[in-house]
Amino acid sequence: MEKQQKQKKPFYKKWWVWVIAIIIIVSAVNGNDDNKTDADKKESKPAVTEPVKDKPTGEKEEPKKEEPKKEDTKAEDDVPREYKSALKKAETYAKTMHMSKQGVFEQLTSEYGEKFSAESAKYAMDNLEFDWKANALNKAETYAKTMHMSKRGVFEQLTSEHGEKFSDDEAKYAIDNMKANFNENALEKAKNYQESMNMSPEAIKEQLTSEYGEKFTQEEADYAIKNLNK
Repeated sequence: MEKQQKQKKPFYKKWWVWVIAIIIIVSAVNGNDDNKTDADKKESKPAVTEPVKDKPTGEKEEPKKEEPKKEDTKAEDDVPREYKSALKKAETYAKTMHMSKQGVFEQLTSEYGEKFSAESAKYAMDNLEFDWKANALNKAETYAKTMHMSKRGVFEQLTSEHGEKFSDDEAKYAIDNMKANFNENALEKAKNYQESMNMSPEAIKEQLTSEYGEKFTQEEADYAIKNLNK
C-alpha cells in the first residue's frame, strides 16, 4: 500500500507570512505618526515679525501745523465786506491819528467822513482792540508841546464834545503821565500875547489865569510875567 502523500498547507496559513504582515502594518503606523509630528512642528513655529526701526538719535519730529478751525473760517467768511473795510479804517484812524474811540466811530459814520453804516461802524469798534489811554497821552503831549496849553486846558480839550472826545479816565491818565513844563508854556503864551496883541503885563496875567482864557495856575502866570522881558 502506497503511502499517502502529505498535503501541503495553504500559503496564507504559514506563520512567516503573518509575521511579515504585522511588520508592514507597524511600519506604516509609525510612518504616519512621524509625518503628523512634522506638520505640527511647522504649525507651532512662532510668526516672525520685523523689528521696528528707531529714528536716528537727535532727529526731531516736525510739529504738526494746526489747521484753522472750519467754524472760525466760516464765521470770518460770513462777515460782510463793508464791515471788514470799516474795521480797517478804524485801525488806521486809531493808529495814525491817535483818535479816541468815540472820535473814530463818528468819523466812520459822518456824512463828511467815511459814510459807513452804523452797523458797520459798531462792528469795527467792537472788534478793534486798542489802547485808548495811550492815544489820549499822545494827544495831550501834542497839545502841550505845539500849542503851549495849560494842564487844565489840555484836559478839557481831550474830553470836550467839540474836541477829542476821550473819556475822563483816559484824559486823567494822560495828564498824570504826560511830560510837559507848564511854567514854560505859560511864558510862551505870555510872549505871544505881548508880541501879537501888544497887551500889558497885567492884562496878560489875567488872560493866562482866566476861566475863559488859558486856565494856567496863578503860580504859572506869575512865572511867565516875571520872565516875560528877559
